[in-house]
Amino acid sequence: MRHRVFGKQLCVKEDHRRAMLRNLAAGLFEHGQIETTIPKAKAVQPFVEKLITMAKRSGLASRRGIEARINDRAVFAWIADPNTREEKKNAHQLWDLPSEDAIEFNRYGELRKAPRLVQHLMSKVAPLYADRAGGYTRIIKLDKRRVGDQTDLCILQLVGKEDGPQVSGRRSNRRRTADKRTAYAADLRKKGGSKAEASAAE
Repeated sequence: MRHRVFGKQLCVKEDHRRAMLRNLAAGLFEHGQIETTIPKAKAVQPFVEKLITMAKRSGLASRRGIEARINDRAVFAWIADPNTREEKKNAHQLWDLPSEDAIEFNRYGELRKAPRLVQHLMSKVAPLYADRAGGYTRIIKLDKRRVGDQTDLCILQLVGKEDGPQVSGRRSNRRRTADKRTAYAADLRKKGGSKAEASAAE
């Protein structure tokens, strides 16, 4: 029995679970959203929200607390990587991305210099939620399953700077249908107005 035991075990050992939550949180802060399973998303959500709350306090103690809980790693290195496809470089619009000269690779293609994750969390992510008391993330269930074990997938996403449908990155069918209805109604009004003007002129 698990009386008063906080959190889900996720069928892994403690060290594995801690490393997994740290990596999921780092990926969320870097990309703005991640695709994962629903139990993992529910497990990492409170961890992420506590990190953002600590980053909002913006002091040396907060920085040290964040560094103790998450691995400080280089972020946005995939932007300047020549192996990254162009559509992935252009698709990432959540943050003001650093210029490619802020990221350096050596002659072997290894990363030499890049922005750090903790600094990015405190300078870019936390100011977005300065006037928000909580609820910095959302979980969106997807209509697809993982190939290996058919587990339900979802998107864990930072709230705030989305535009349009968050899941696919393109305009939704619902929005397209609503636009067609609006255009059709405008045409009817225009035709009805011209008929009324013509009958009044007669």
